[in-house]
Amino acid sequence: MERTAQKSLPLILAREFASNVATPLSILDEHGTLVFFNEPAERIIGRTHAELGDLAADEWRARFRAERADGTHVPDEELPTSVALMERRPAHETLHYTMLDGRRRTLSVTAIPLLERGEEVAGVVVVFWEADGA
Repeated sequence: MERTAQKSLPLILAREFASNVATPLSILDEHGTLVFFNEPAERIIGRTHAELGDLAADEWRARFRAERADGTHVPDEELPTSVALMERRPAHETLHYTMLDGRRRTLSVTAIPLLERGEEVAGVVVVFWEADGA
């Protein structure tokens, strides 16, 4: 789904930053739409951003099912990305995700809200990496 709305400066700068680091990063806009993920994230996700395009929150949540270590489903509102977006605070958790190719991966996820000058949420930066031994 291609969006034509203009992105805010914090999202533009976050995307530029993400494009230039070796840490897997993704960027969500103020609505929770996945608007970018970098090349290191592509290796974990299993597809490129160019292949997937922007994904609305309900769309990417359906594609990347999250579970706790005991196998219970993580409600959308408890995902680190949702906490960062709705509560405007960083959130971190190690979860099991089923990826697009069906692989199950254990990922440590840290979601950080991007606040604009008026304390409005411009989006969320998500840092994630594969957890060892979880």
